[in-house]
Amino acid sequence: MLSLSLREGIPKIVAAKFRRAQMLYFLAWLYGDLIKAGELVALTTLELALKDRYGGNVEAKDRYRDGTPKFPALVECLIRDGLTDDKIPLVRRCGGSVIPLLNGDRKPSLVEIRNGQAHGDPFDGFPWAGLLELVRDLIEYPYRDMVPTLGKTGQGWGTLT
Repeated sequence: MLSLSLREGIPKIVAAKFRRAQMLYFLAWLYGDLIKAGELVALTTLELALKDRYGGNVEAKDRYRDGTPKFPALVECLIRDGLTDDKIPLVRRCGGSVIPLLNGDRKPSLVEIRNGQAHGDPFDGFPWAGLLELVRDLIEYPYRDMVPTLGKTGQGWGTLT
């Protein structure tokens, strides 16, 4: 579980909320239903991080009445910021593709998964495999200039040498 932690350099509030998601995942080994709560906390932590990094880039039409950026617009900002599958450590390690999950080409999309968790029945359905690790990678991407690289391991956002 600790291997899924965020790296140093991520704002403390984001890291603290992510640790809460990790704890729920850990406790889910004893109480299985907690996995869905962990997923919800992980996704809300991602939303917090994206608001922090991209909130000022979201147009008025993609905001709620109170000015809060909508989650789909924030996810779109990740792709506009240059995120590709080869920049996601989970994809590099395991293969596959995450971009269709982000841009809506795959159903349910990450936005639909988040909306189902937040507005539907968060305790319905099976857990989403790899969600915590993916969320960790998606949180670290916008902060990539603020977190230490992992050097020669080829993991993370650092330059391979």
